[in-house]
Amino acid sequence: MENPSRRDVLRAGGLLGVGALGAFAAAAPAGAQPWRWSPAGSIPGTGSGADPRQVWDTEADPLVASLLDRGEVPRVNELLRTWTKNSQPLPEGLPADLRDFMEHARQLPSWADPAKLATAVEFNEKRGLYLGVLYGFASGMMSTVIPKEALAVYYSKGGADMKRRISKTAKLGYDIGSRNAYLGDGEMIVTSVKTRLVHAAVRHLLPQSPHWAHVAPEEVPISQHDMMVTWHSLPTSVMRTLKAWKVPIPEAEATGFLHSWQVSAHMLGIEDQYIPATWDDAESQAQQSLDPILAPTPEGIKLADMLLDLGKGLDFTLLSRPILGALTRFVLGNEIADWLNIPREPVWGTLLDVAWGPFIAVREGLLPLPLAPDAYWTFDELLRQFVLLYMSELRPISIEIPEFNNPNYP
Repeated sequence: MENPSRRDVLRAGGLLGVGALGAFAAAAPAGAQPWRWSPAGSIPGTGSGADPRQVWDTEADPLVASLLDRGEVPRVNELLRTWTKNSQPLPEGLPADLRDFMEHARQLPSWADPAKLATAVEFNEKRGLYLGVLYGFASGMMSTVIPKEALAVYYSKGGADMKRRISKTAKLGYDIGSRNAYLGDGEMIVTSVKTRLVHAAVRHLLPQSPHWAHVAPEEVPISQHDMMVTWHSLPTSVMRTLKAWKVPIPEAEATGFLHSWQVSAHMLGIEDQYIPATWDDAESQAQQSLDPILAPTPEGIKLADMLLDLGKGLDFTLLSRPILGALTRFVLGNEIADWLNIPREPVWGTLLDVAWGPFIAVREGLLPLPLAPDAYWTFDELLRQFVLLYMSELRPISIEIPEFNNPNYP
């Protein structure tokens, strides 16, 4: 076999080499393990137990593939730019099969609890400044060491314009945290349905990329398992970090926060049998699906380098590359930072290690304000600038179905 792909090597059961191939070796053993998470821990408490690595989106995938093959995506994108609010009627002129799908896909699940979603609003309003940073660096940077996600992003259309790709991710985090997320005048349902269509397009397009096909360990990207891995990089990782920071969170608010993300998982096309019912269930699933597969890839390292330039060209002096690097190391730990070739920052690294804990205590009212040194005000401004950075990328932003992969890797 000449020039075997990484997938070919995995199939053949051969030894993976060094460099690009070796980077995937760390993820391969975990991926080869049988799926053992029980659907008894899911929202419905039951399910087929099918391995989510072999399940995609049976409704959206054939539909979007057909739209692409029929050449209807440009017109669909143009029409959907006007669809921005949850209760807004779908635009006239959409293909009938797409309209039928979207009318079904925009419905909240029967188990959605308005009271819990309202409590999630309280959580988001209290923790909004923390969440901006955590979605950006606990989750955003973690995505660069989720091998299959890093490959999918890098070789799909989003990899050609990471700033815009980040803005779309920021929109999802902003929409789910807004007061009216799932209400009629909110946008989370719209964002979720459009993102579901994007995922279906990527599943159709990315296997056509010889660059992706040469390095990917699967035939089709973004499986149900992949989506749950990404899901855990968001709410599960955020909750883990808030606990590590000793942020006091009332049980009802923690449950509401989880519920808002459970609903989002359903709206993004994840089958209910894979959506954890409680935080304990989420933690057990994350320990099987997320934690073992984290590993560096050449593509992920390049993506992380792009993310560290988030503040470049903006008048946010605190969001410099060294500070964002120090924050990444502080939030995700030395091992991941070393994987991503992020240098240690003695000044900022030490300051975060020493002063962040007391800073959180001051913000949460656990320590009196007079004890707060200047560093605490700097941290507070850092959080605020992160939120400003995310907000600056939100308007105007339109989540659209891609028609091609990363043009830099045709």
